[in-house]
Amino acid sequence: MLDTLLRCLGALVVFLTFPLIIGQTEHKVMAHMQGRLGPMYAGGFHGWAQLVADGVKFVQKEEIVPTGADRRVFRIAPVVALLPYLVVLIAIPVGPNGFVGQAVDAGIFFVLAVMGIGVLGSLMAGWASANKFSLLGGLRTAAQLMSYELPMLLAAASVAMAAGTVSLGGIVDGFHWWWIPWQAIGAFVFFTAGLAELQRPPFDMPIADSEIIFGAYTEYSGLRFAFFLLSEYAGILVVSALTSVLFLGGWHGPFHDQLGWLWTILKTFALAFVVIWLRVTYPRLREDQLMRFAWTVLIPLALVQLALTGIVKVAIS
Repeated sequence: MLDTLLRCLGALVVFLTFPLIIGQTEHKVMAHMQGRLGPMYAGGFHGWAQLVADGVKFVQKEEIVPTGADRRVFRIAPVVALLPYLVVLIAIPVGPNGFVGQAVDAGIFFVLAVMGIGVLGSLMAGWASANKFSLLGGLRTAAQLMSYELPMLLAAASVAMAAGTVSLGGIVDGFHWWWIPWQAIGAFVFFTAGLAELQRPPFDMPIADSEIIFGAYTEYSGLRFAFFLLSEYAGILVVSALTSVLFLGGWHGPFHDQLGWLWTILKTFALAFVVIWLRVTYPRLREDQLMRFAWTVLIPLALVQLALTGIVKVAIS
């Protein structure tokens, strides 16, 4: 019992710190890539106090609930968006020999099902805000989830078929380096669909701050808005960690497995950097382009990967 509590406490510490590190990294990377001056000056050296300044800004802002809003749903929506990522983090293996918050036998199904709940937070926010822009953003979020959930599941099913198990720890245990080229298509589909579920650029049409004024979050301010931002960065952490575990061998590295946790963290942050880089580099897809990309590109690619995995498995056996 004590062991389980300590593991869950460790996952909570990661949940409260790593997303903030990713957020701070995004500020600095965007400042360098786009020549932004502001994030480089707060506090002096390299703008180290930018994250603190952002926190103070969110705390001191007045929290407003629109007159016509469904107040109860409006208030709990940020929590619904944030908590599923904490639950998923507990089930992601970090290192060998049971280095995980809580091992789950059907780990893939568990994490994908729980991640799907997080999107309900955006839908609840859009519905409860009594604002047509928020409602439109919430409906677009739901449509985007339905379109990208299928390729994400198919890509995960491919690597599960390769390993012969749906346990996340079992998949990393069965990993071989030649899986990287073998499962490369599935890795691309899984990571891209994960970005779309997080509504990260170039898949941020449901937010579209220049067109529907930040979508489902239009009426949010102060700490409730900060919760939505934190859920976005926690989502980046979860998607990057899952991609690392499923397609890049998780804790496997060139040295002894005792340093496995370090390899998992390094791979996760390397993928998080790619997420930030994509935000700076690519323009937003239109709504029709976004849907077409899911149904005519990602799903066929995921099916190709699934067929390729089946052929290789039969050939090996």
